[in-house]
Amino acid sequence: MALYRFRVTFEDYDDISREIDIKSTQTFADLHQAIHQAIGYNPDYSSSFYISNDQWTKGEEIAFKPSDRKVDRGVALMEKSKLSSFIDDPHQKFYYTSNFERPFDFHVELVKILDETAGTSYPAVVKSTGEAPKQFGNVYTPAAATAEANEDFDFLNELEYNPEDTEDFEEVNESGSSTKDGDDDSGEEEDEFGNEFSDNEGFDDDERGGSRGRSDDY
Repeated sequence: MALYRFRVTFEDYDDISREIDIKSTQTFADLHQAIHQAIGYNPDYSSSFYISNDQWTKGEEIAFKPSDRKVDRGVALMEKSKLSSFIDDPHQKFYYTSNFERPFDFHVELVKILDETAGTSYPAVVKSTGEAPKQFGNVYTPAAATAEANEDFDFLNELEYNPEDTEDFEEVNESGSSTKDGDDDSGEEEDEFGNEFSDNEGFDDDERGGSRGRSDDY
């Protein structure tokens, strides 16, 4: 029995690919499932293969979970369509769209026709290159967004703050001047002038005391 080897490549990520061996008598639904298993996606979404030419132009459609409009139009169904019935070229190409709501597009190309290997279960992934992007992208989590919004900006940590460095910090009073050394200087100045005034006051007292003493002699 003939065996088809398809190379499956993301249209937007041509460095990510899978090679899948599948029997000619198997269906497009089998290939659909195999592609999703190979890239780690959920296959339970409306998808379609299109018979394509070398320019990847979409032709006849083979659908999985088609819309009512497509059913009424008589679209071919994947589960009822054998691969061999749609292949007449040794390098047959199919354009494939997975999940029409949030689609990924693929190029599916027949690269070899082989003989089936006894004891092997098909479809089978024979080569895998690159990691597929997430099927639904980054999931929005309100809790994480709120936590990020409420996170305070730690200025000291951003500057690699060391608690020992606080000795070099200067306190600024309401007037905007530094109070680190200023308080001591102002205190010394006040004491210096205070002592002078104190001495003068003492001198005045002595003079007044002396005068009172002399007045007692009279």
